[in-house]
Amino acid sequence: MTSETFTACDGLHFGYRPAQGAAPVLVFGNSLGTDLRVWDRVIARLPADWGILRHDKRGHGLSVARTGLSIETMADDVEMLLDHLNIARFVGVGLSVGGLILQRLALRRSDAMPHLVLSDTAAKIGSPEIWNPRIAAVLDQGIASISDAILSRWFAPGYAATPDFQMWRMMLERTPAQGYADVCAAIRDADYTDDLARITAKTLVVVGSDDASTPPALVRAMADRIPGAAFAEIADAGHLPCVEQPDAFVSLLKQHLA
Repeated sequence: MTSETFTACDGLHFGYRPAQGAAPVLVFGNSLGTDLRVWDRVIARLPADWGILRHDKRGHGLSVARTGLSIETMADDVEMLLDHLNIARFVGVGLSVGGLILQRLALRRSDAMPHLVLSDTAAKIGSPEIWNPRIAAVLDQGIASISDAILSRWFAPGYAATPDFQMWRMMLERTPAQGYADVCAAIRDADYTDDLARITAKTLVVVGSDDASTPPALVRAMADRIPGAAFAEIADAGHLPCVEQPDAFVSLLKQHLA
């Protein structure tokens, strides 16, 4: 089976395909300002028998927004999907804020998640001095008012000249301002540094070498706190190596699961 079924559960839009036989199920978490399509290029390169679960965060894509959003409530949403689909064992793959969410699931469902991949993320990302002005700008003037600055941090130099760059701009700018701001606040308020040492999953940490949002030094520092974690930089990639360098990303993923 190579196709996913897309539907909604309690207002949460998700795509799912079951694994065939003993193949793994991969549960993906997206970055701020993107929807589940950010993983398209990775999924296209995975074996057809692997299971897939990906979803749109609250206030992003086709998912219904909710008040009181936090990393914990977004982790609740993923657990709801896991239970709804009877997924008892899975590999967590989290990008940016999706990595924060998967860090929580690595502790909540440690027996169910033997492998974890954290991409371009950290246990604490930014500070109120960074997030509060961004939230204010988005709510007052819209995401387009700061999209150039965001996109310059998402991608490696030169990517803006590629034919599909404007597609990612549209994905970002069409994210609802309130939904974007709510997730910004959730990231601002999260600090899971002290919990990293409790992660027992076999963990791979990757980062784009040109990531200006979560720089390699920050991501490596997180990896150093996770027992036994492997760390890899992906060349010629910014904050979204799954978009810019999907071959390299999938190669590392397959090696990790071998």
